[in-house]
Amino acid sequence: MKTLLLVRHAKSSWASIGQLDFDRPLNDRGKKDAAAMGQELFNENIQIDLFVSSPAKRARKTCKAFVEAYNKKTDDIVFIDKLYHASTAVFDDVINTLDDKENVVAIFSHNPGITEFASSLCSDKPIVDMPTCGVFAVQADANSWLEFESAKKKFLFFKTPKG
Repeated sequence: MKTLLLVRHAKSSWASIGQLDFDRPLNDRGKKDAAAMGQELFNENIQIDLFVSSPAKRARKTCKAFVEAYNKKTDDIVFIDKLYHASTAVFDDVINTLDDKENVVAIFSHNPGITEFASSLCSDKPIVDMPTCGVFAVQADANSWLEFESAKKKFLFFKTPKG
């Protein structure tokens, strides 16, 4: 079995006019939500073997908060450039490259792609909008990440900072 957690970055700041989108940091609420959601998953004993993130600052910082909640090393985060505003096809490509020794992987990325991809995974649980710091989890009946796309999937949960 392979389990995938999709995490949209936490709330970002628009305070600096003219700042590049890629460099936008988390705002205070985003920092709080990222730490709280990471801690919630950890407290619920939801295992995560690998953390994969867009390199954009807001996704990076959200991922770092989760990694810290899990008492893991931030140096172990895998950054993949194409996860910045990724399409559904890019998510599929990234998943196909995952190492099969990792059974539970969390991917941190952006809308609208992350919502579209989450929605495509479970037709019985369509996600209309992945809110900031939302976490969508699905389990695939697969032994390899290469089998993930075509494998039968089971919806596990959808969590948001607001409950």
